[in-house]
Amino acid sequence: MRIELINFTKNAEETIAQAGKLCYSKVGIEEIKERLDDKSIEKYITMLMDMGHMSPIEHVSFTFAAEGVSRTLTHQLVRHRLASYSQQSQRYVRLEDFEYIIPPAIKEDSKALEIYEKAMENSKESYLKISESLFDKYYEENLSAGLNEKEARSKAEKKSIEDARYVFPNACETKIVFTMNARNLLHFFSLRCCNRAQWEIRQMAFEMVKICKEIYPTLFKNAGPSCVNGPCPEGKMTCGKIKEVREIYNNL
Repeated sequence: MRIELINFTKNAEETIAQAGKLCYSKVGIEEIKERLDDKSIEKYITMLMDMGHMSPIEHVSFTFAAEGVSRTLTHQLVRHRLASYSQQSQRYVRLEDFEYIIPPAIKEDSKALEIYEKAMENSKESYLKISESLFDKYYEENLSAGLNEKEARSKAEKKSIEDARYVFPNACETKIVFTMNARNLLHFFSLRCCNRAQWEIRQMAFEMVKICKEIYPTLFKNAGPSCVNGPCPEGKMTCGKIKEVREIYNNL
């Protein structure tokens, strides 16, 4: 897994402070800017976060690139609808020798690993055979329709992998770029950093928290699962490790 922050709002905390103060000020933005310094910005951001006035932080955003992750992860990720996504297409990109993600529990079990790897190889083989068979069919149809060889081949290639991709497993490696504003990012962390979240997306969320805290420590000082700043919301399903979880995230 590789997580990279490829772009983000510069001077984000200053922007948030300006937006928040404008809500309660008689003066305009220029005068508000003149009154702000690093200390007052930090104090104001802390106050906003503590009182739960979250709308001003929607003015800043963060764009991440994730590689070496599975389709299982991205199926969960895109459920966070207030975000923008650009994912590697299986329809337009031929993946005849795709990489795949192996869950730790399977990697540690030799029998399960053998079955798993065989299933992945079977998927690769099936993908190749299906795409080759469909290519021949579509190529002949395209020639019969009057297309030249180059056009017939190009269209047949696209159509063949478009249908062959149905044999791909959820383990198939993918790449995705996504953008979230700071408010939705904190909500994402509250859910996906939880110990009850699925292991792969939890690992990604943890890496993202570390990146965000390094850039804007005040804005993300409370970033992490819900239990970092309050009681565990999972009730009887709690992991029971609230002390350990708080120590991890408070020490990032």
